[in-house]
Amino acid sequence: MAGSTVRIGAGAGFAGDRIDPARDLAERGNLDFLVFECLAERTLAYGHLARSQDPNKGYNPRLEKRLAAVLQACVRGGTTIVTNMGVANPRAAGALAVDLARRMGLKIRVAIVEGDDVTSQISDQTFLPEIGKTVGEAGLRMVGANAYLGAEAIIPALDTEPHIVITGRVADPSLFLAPIAHRNGWKLDDWMTLGAGTVVGHLLECTSQVTGGYFADPPYKEVPNLAYVGFPLAEVQPDGSCIITKLDGTGGFVNELTVKEQLLYEVHDPRAYLTPDVTADFTNVQIEVAGKDRVAVRGGIGRERPAQLKTIVGFDGGFLAEAGISYAGPGAENRARLAASIIEERMRNLHGCADKIRLDLIGINSLHATAIQREAITQDVRVRAAMRTTDREMAETLLSEVESLWVSGPAGGGGYRGNIDSSVKTHAVFVNRDAIETKVEVLQS
Repeated sequence: MAGSTVRIGAGAGFAGDRIDPARDLAERGNLDFLVFECLAERTLAYGHLARSQDPNKGYNPRLEKRLAAVLQACVRGGTTIVTNMGVANPRAAGALAVDLARRMGLKIRVAIVEGDDVTSQISDQTFLPEIGKTVGEAGLRMVGANAYLGAEAIIPALDTEPHIVITGRVADPSLFLAPIAHRNGWKLDDWMTLGAGTVVGHLLECTSQVTGGYFADPPYKEVPNLAYVGFPLAEVQPDGSCIITKLDGTGGFVNELTVKEQLLYEVHDPRAYLTPDVTADFTNVQIEVAGKDRVAVRGGIGRERPAQLKTIVGFDGGFLAEAGISYAGPGAENRARLAASIIEERMRNLHGCADKIRLDLIGINSLHATAIQREAITQDVRVRAAMRTTDREMAETLLSEVESLWVSGPAGGGGYRGNIDSSVKTHAVFVNRDAIETKVEVLQS
């Protein structure tokens, strides 16, 4: 109903997010919409790789598990699910959702949004500004390219009154903005209101980051019951102002600081937060406590949306080889440094490896590297060797060299582990939005 308060919850903030807090929202949140944002740049590239190997794959592998946890409650409570778990194959994801509903004895409609896949528009001559080369010059095999769609692509899907909307690449806040705008009848050129709605989406898109998860930093910032931190929901008014809150009885908290931290998360310029829908301005946002675990947010504004859409081009990154071995006790650091130097020397001089090898001493320099110089006093060090390569045999050689340290020395090495995985690389380009055509298809169980 136009002009009403919209209750919208965040069911996932990335592909590996927890499921039980989303189940709580579905069962107790009295929501109009439950949004699952599960798509990062690399996740999308891996989706393309999966689809290339099996045309029925390419969607989020946890799609069925997530839907199974919430679908019954959402259908019963009239909560519409919106998700980008379609990844590189929304159509196959929709078919899975319909099949799951049939097995659960539910009659549902699933709206599939397509049009973000612009692989055919990327050529060897497409310039990649991040590396200053064309696709052809980069020398990598492209696996797919997807433009960031906005609320405009989802609203026609919501017009079909679906139980589930499944998309591919959609900008994170747009997944939330679309149902809010649709319910309130917002015009897609009402930049001020769209800016306010984008603030809501931005605050919700990372789930428990706004309810204390990423905020926790003991002893400076203690968060209660973090093991069971609740996911957030928003009560959104017709003007785009909202209350950010969470369910009673869940862990974490919502306060001014958690909201402020999330407001600025991954924001380059708070005056110009670029999305497919609007150029949002966060600088006038007002945040005020409105009760226990309730924070009022208002004042988000916006101006005209960008003329182009950000597009992620995914490439096959070859193999990622990673192996480790640990050293403990007196002299652990010296033995670990010797082990790392042996790995480097044998890979370069004996095996002729030309690929870059990363060598970390976990517990000493694995995160800060040379950014911080300090004397380490530790008796617990793990050597980690990692390499990206297109040569499977060379990847296996790295693992063998690390494992050989077990008996070839230095002394006291143990706990070897090694693995080789496929990897991807991504680069951003921009495409004209008028080159994008989206469409909606509805499936029924």
